[in-house]
Amino acid sequence: MLEADRLHLWRGERHVLRAVSVAVRAGEAVHLAGPNGAGKTTLLRTLAGFLWPEEGSIRWCGRPIAADPDGYAGATAYLGHDNGLKADLTAGENLHYLTRIRRPADDAELAAMLSRVGLAGRAEAPLRTLSAGQRRRVAMARVALSGAPLWLLDEPFTNLDVAAVGILTGLITDHVDAGGLAVFTAHSEVPLGGRTRRLALA
Repeated sequence: MLEADRLHLWRGERHVLRAVSVAVRAGEAVHLAGPNGAGKTTLLRTLAGFLWPEEGSIRWCGRPIAADPDGYAGATAYLGHDNGLKADLTAGENLHYLTRIRRPADDAELAAMLSRVGLAGRAEAPLRTLSAGQRRRVAMARVALSGAPLWLLDEPFTNLDVAAVGILTGLITDHVDAGGLAVFTAHSEVPLGGRTRRLALA
């Protein structure tokens, strides 16, 4: 379980997060909604441990995340506006290195995930030759292969067409159905049914 309680965070003179609280349990997703500038990305980066609130607390499995930052980092998979991939490596090489620094994975598993995200046959393609939407799908494959129970996703549907949105929605659904947790930002509604709670930031 991830619990954030009454988070306050300032950026200079701007009070971005004002007593924001959120709790996410196993088998649940939370959709962070709100207009641009409402603090969605700031909240997500704070939950990831990249930013520290001036007030409030964040707990993972009942413990403050500061008590075991390495353990918490190992339990999370973060996708920001940047895909976190190397442009000069192939799609397959990116998944090979980024997955295996976290856990064992064989080539068949990596190939199956590329196929799952609609990129079968593109494993040897340099990332820089792929479209923005294809690169985003490789990035989501990275998240899905991480083995992390907690997914923190900032606008994961950016640059995706209708078919790719369906693929990504399926990945999140499968993760949550398997007992995982997800927190994501999106400007439109995401068809995850009763698995999702919506938290609107003003």
